[in-house]
Amino acid sequence: MKIPEFIRANLLLKVTSLNAVVISIRLFISIFVQRLIAELVGEAGVSKIGQLRNLTELLTSFSSLGVFTGVVKYVSEHKSDKEQLQKLFSTVFVMSLLGIVITSLVLFFGANYISEYLFVTTEYAYLIKLLAVIVPFISLYRIFNGVVNGLSMYKKFAKIDIFAYLASAGLLVYSLLEYNIDGALVAIAITPIIQFIVLMIIFFKVLKEYIQFSKLSFKTPMLNVLLAFSLMSFFSTVLLNFVDIEIRSMIIDKITEADAGIWTAMTNISKNYMVFSSSIFTLYVLPKFAGIYSKSEFKTEVFSIYKTLLPIFGLGMIAVYFGREYIIQLIYPGFDSMSPLFKWQLLGDFVRLATIVIGYQFLAKKLVRSFIFSEIVSIGLFYIFAYYLTNEYGVEGVVMAHFFRYVICFFLIFYLVIRYFKKQSKLQVEDLNPEDDE
Repeated sequence: MKIPEFIRANLLLKVTSLNAVVISIRLFISIFVQRLIAELVGEAGVSKIGQLRNLTELLTSFSSLGVFTGVVKYVSEHKSDKEQLQKLFSTVFVMSLLGIVITSLVLFFGANYISEYLFVTTEYAYLIKLLAVIVPFISLYRIFNGVVNGLSMYKKFAKIDIFAYLASAGLLVYSLLEYNIDGALVAIAITPIIQFIVLMIIFFKVLKEYIQFSKLSFKTPMLNVLLAFSLMSFFSTVLLNFVDIEIRSMIIDKITEADAGIWTAMTNISKNYMVFSSSIFTLYVLPKFAGIYSKSEFKTEVFSIYKTLLPIFGLGMIAVYFGREYIIQLIYPGFDSMSPLFKWQLLGDFVRLATIVIGYQFLAKKLVRSFIFSEIVSIGLFYIFAYYLTNEYGVEGVVMAHFFRYVICFFLIFYLVIRYFKKQSKLQVEDLNPEDDE
């Protein structure tokens, strides 16, 4: 009984243990789906799917104007203040409406160009136009998901996540078997509709408690504070996915489309275990950091998170590394050239996890300049390292770039966070000891 009691007493462990169940189910399904994709469409098909997934992640930020983190932060801070929440959601829906209109128009009228850019053919212009119609669902799902995270309703989050994943995976498998790569791409494109429907079924009653839909106005009282999060989202989600698309295109140009598929497959495996941490950051870390104002409290919380998460992830990654050949044969049979990529990818992901934890302070305290600077450095280093290392090491150079980039970024972000607390401490001292006017 000691272990369950310890878990119940520790919110982070409660979120982590619940996520373990969800991720285990997702992982099992993902293994089956990814193997099926690998067998039916090969490396080239995996590359195309990677391009589309990066595009949909771009749209997730564009269509809602990047307000997700702002929603999480202010819902967690003002969950009992109905008036403040009304100001927040009125602003959010005006911003999302603007994002939806602009994004849909760009997709619809730029379908041929976008298809050519992503897939080196206009054959998939119809897919881009389909996404233009689906954009409203992408935007609303992102906003409502922010409410779930802001309220730290990790049990409801787990239900939404698993049911939406099961439904979308089922659709993907059916479409893949019936229509091959075209069916798979269409299934991925309409997944946001499934996610939105599942969220509304499970979460609508709670949403009505916090969002008074009938009283939403076209006013934007919180526009300035949310624009800061929009800017941060642009430099994280948008630029990151854009660089992923560019790197995949670079691999195709410099090496082959098959190698681009190998790298995409490696990142897919990485995402399978890294998704375990992403929900923890938004459900636990962000709301927690938002309420911490002293360096000592911050250090205590960071060390607590490190002690809880890093050993779990470290052991898991060691197991993945030594079982890599089995994993390749299980998920991506025939993708044997992926094996050398594991070492660098796993090392990079471990350092990335440690980096993201302290980096969430930028989001929690809305440190826009520090966040943007660190993101530009991170994304810039990744592209530059990848570009030059592929000349010498081929596709392995891309995962080497992934590791080198996060080692540098860890120390950079650590320095920026420490500098922030030093400035805060200095300001507090000045407030307590104001200088005489004489």
